[in-house]
Amino acid sequence: MGNPKCLLLDEPSEGIAPVIVEQIVETILRLKQQRLTVVLSEQNLHFARLVADRAIIIEGGEKRFDGTFAEFDTQPEIQEKYLKLFPYRRKRR
Repeated sequence: MGNPKCLLLDEPSEGIAPVIVEQIVETILRLKQQRLTVVLSEQNLHFARLVADRAIIIEGGEKRFDGTFAEFDTQPEIQEKYLKLFPYRRKRR
């Protein structure tokens, strides 16, 4: 497609070697400099912070947070609820 106005990316860092992820970051940043809108669905918060201007958290089709990462950083209850890692639990036999 020539001259798109928007690029949609779904989990671009998932399962990719770190060196390739760095190249993806550089490419996305270059595209943004060219004024291309990039919409990103990403679970890797570190990756998202490198390329995104805003964060939106959606649960059950409802927007639970919409703001900058600076705003996100001031809301520990949102972080706790949506970004908490659950410990691995071994199944009992």
